[in-house]
Amino acid sequence: MFISPMLLETASGPFSHSEYIYEPKVDGHRLIYSQQSGNVRLYTRHNNDCTRQYPELILPFDDNIILDGEVACTDPDTGLNDFEAVMSRFSTKQASKITQLTRMLPATFAIFDILHYKGQDLRNLPLMERKAILHGLTLPSNSFGIVPHIEGAGEELYAQIEAMGMEGVVGKHKNSQYISKRSKEWQKVINWSYADVFITGYKKTEFGWLAAVPDPSGKMRPAGVIEHGPNSKHKQAFLGVCRQLITGEDEKHVYLEPRIRARVKMRNWTNSGLLRTPVFIDFIL
Repeated sequence: MFISPMLLETASGPFSHSEYIYEPKVDGHRLIYSQQSGNVRLYTRHNNDCTRQYPELILPFDDNIILDGEVACTDPDTGLNDFEAVMSRFSTKQASKITQLTRMLPATFAIFDILHYKGQDLRNLPLMERKAILHGLTLPSNSFGIVPHIEGAGEELYAQIEAMGMEGVVGKHKNSQYISKRSKEWQKVINWSYADVFITGYKKTEFGWLAAVPDPSGKMRPAGVIEHGPNSKHKQAFLGVCRQLITGEDEKHVYLEPRIRARVKMRNWTNSGLLRTPVFIDFIL
């Protein structure tokens, strides 16, 4: 049984409030765990069945249950969540490769909410009552964990998260019911990283600016595509300048001299040197 998950609004910045609890934001992908009559199924937030990709999580609880959380992999060297590792797990469909990756990149289900249990729909209970039920569960193995939380001290937790290089903080109203849509009762504060890049082209058919950064020799290397952030004035200013900088084109892109610089925020750098989810902030003049 799949339940569409409750989604987060984005807070303007770290905040503290006595009526909120705060959790570290797990850097993985959303997972709905459903056990009905002993049969376990795993679903992404978009109702894609991913049960076969995570055999270490196909373990039963003591009764019918539906849980919400994130599936994540941990980098053994840093102790931080490795988003690329969990994406590798998620995208693998071949049975022998899944078995291999289960050993090499073990996944953990980090649980933060309980939606159904023992035939009861718990979604209308206040969050703190659901948390109490969740913390009373016996977990089936070390591949399962419950996301910790603190009360009130959101800014203090964010400072710790920022210092450790983790993804961010989630603030949740203590009395929030579980609703299958985006809600201000749950808010995220992302620990963004920042970079200065050159815009070296743009997509022809949909919006996207090609970003590049200089490598150690000074040559430009691709760093990803900026698809979020600029407003209509930014886009208009870009079009006014870029016509003079065109160096060529292909079927999908127009290429530019690396003259336009921009400041972006992002989740982090990927292992292959790309910006992860870059958001345009402003041009650098």
